[in-house]
Amino acid sequence: MAKSKLKYTPANLKKLENLFKEVGYKIIYEKGHFNSGYCIVNERKTIVVNKFYKTDTRITCLLSILNEIEVSIEGLEQETLTFYQELSY
Repeated sequence: MAKSKLKYTPANLKKLENLFKEVGYKIIYEKGHFNSGYCIVNERKTIVVNKFYKTDTRITCLLSILNEIEVSIEGLEQETLTFYQELSY
């Protein structure tokens, strides 16, 4: 996935969270000492992000994770699919 020019807004954070939800991942915001700011529990498809991060850092973490996982576009709602495709270009 190429770098997108996504604006770091709360609305775009919600869109990213919804994308992860639709592909089966649960995002939890908790305090923790993660080297990269997040932790992925693959067996449970759970992502834990440091709750003290601001919106821009949360988005950066989620975009980084999005580059690491496989996303099946089948079954995504149209709005989510459009958002994902915008991120991909």
